Amino acid sequence: MKKGSIAVCLAVCFLLCLSVISTTAQRQESPDPSAAFRVIDTWLEAQRDYDRLPGISAAVVEDQKIIWSNGYGQADIETSVRADTATIYSICSISKLFTSVAIMQLRDTGKLNLNDKVADHLPWFDLQQQWEDSGPITIRALLTHSSGLPRESDYPYWTGPDFAFPSQAQIKARLGGQKTLYPASTYFQYSNLGLTLLGEIVAEVSGVPYTEYIENNILKPLRLSDTRTRMPESLWRGRLATGYGALKRDGSRDMLSLFQAEGISPAAGFSSTVEDLARFASWQFRLLEKGGTEILRASTLREMQRVHWMDPDWDTAWGLGFSVYEVDGRTFVGHGGSCPGYRSTLRMDPKKKQAFIVMINAQGVSPNKYATGMRGLLKKALSEKGETTSEAVDLEAYAGTYNAQPWWGETAVFPWYGKLAVLGLPSENPAQGLTLLKHVEADTFRRIRKDKTLGEEVLFERDDSGVVVRMWQHSNYKNKIR
Repeated sequence: MKKGSIAVCLAVCFLLCLSVISTTAQRQESPDPSAAFRVIDTWLEAQRDYDRLPGISAAVVEDQKIIWSNGYGQADIETSVRADTATIYSICSISKLFTSVAIMQLRDTGKLNLNDKVADHLPWFDLQQQWEDSGPITIRALLTHSSGLPRESDYPYWTGPDFAFPSQAQIKARLGGQKTLYPASTYFQYSNLGLTLLGEIVAEVSGVPYTEYIENNILKPLRLSDTRTRMPESLWRGRLATGYGALKRDGSRDMLSLFQAEGISPAAGFSSTVEDLARFASWQFRLLEKGGTEILRASTLREMQRVHWMDPDWDTAWGLGFSVYEVDGRTFVGHGGSCPGYRSTLRMDPKKKQAFIVMINAQGVSPNKYATGMRGLLKKALSEKGETTSEAVDLEAYAGTYNAQPWWGETAVFPWYGKLAVLGLPSENPAQGLTLLKHVEADTFRRIRKDKTLGEEVLFERDDSGVVVRMWQHSNYKNKIR
């Protein structure tokens, strides 16, 4: 073989080796997240029971894919309809994101300006300004909840059992009897009334009814077929989950009647599924990465997701329609929703292109804790470096749930990247609550301390057939229950 050919061969081999090393490094940096999803699945199923939720649906999005999703419990208790990822829930205030997108579409086409006064587009806007030195109430101020407007229209629609939401005509009729709470651009004051007025501006400026505009310009183009500007009555107690109240002292929850947000729909009337909100999140990640225009200009979406209002407390920040906040040094955007019988959250990390979505058909519990728990477990999994274990050790043999009564609910054991993970249930912070065990010999493991040294032994006991039935620690045991 000629020297030139030998050199070429060596160069190719060198490049192939580099490719293998690079691929191996990437695999080590980004391990398979399936172990985290298994823990999430067990944790959420247990939390549903311990928090006495009727049903819960959840999803994790990575860029253009739903990488995990599931549903637990029941969409309707009496009819035993299961909750799943296609179950429809009220998303309440997440509706505001769609209204905000509509406003920005109209801004981009030159039909309005964010500094326009509300009265420039709504001549009937006669709410009383009680501060002589106030600046103007603008579209921008409504988007950032800094307008000084009252939180609600002057009707008791959040009061049960009827939850009588006002019509558009009723909202207009009482608007003149309401007053500003603060001068404009002074404080953050979350306002359903403000976003309702933005919906009216969408209809006025576009020349078509609000619902028609949203369907034709946002929902249909994004193929969000299960997202609506109202609750689909014909699907109630079936695909549309039945709403339930907060947990009472006797451990029960009251079933609530179906509601329609009527005139408040632009702020709180939408319904959707975790699958549709996942598509909504993926659209944002796609647009931000590729640029150009899809529903919105990419630059407009970036503008919406930047901080446009910071309260004097330096704690409450808001974009244009989006809640903007910091978690672990990262900027998250999204929105939450709370309506009679329903709680929901959409939390997005635009730079990492991850989204966490949770929907619940009950009140009195925050979906954010479940979204935070899901993210924490995924983050922990992706930071792990897998360990090799002897082929003779079947970590799956130890997996299951062990009885922890009367001290705790249960103890769950899972394989976790060459180790075992132990989690007490229920858990408010599952990632922090994980205890990792390293295999030593036979059925003996040792706890891995925070400084990576090994702590006490944890032994597993088998029955005569070789099945693991018990876990021993500190000379005490827990029986395997499933």
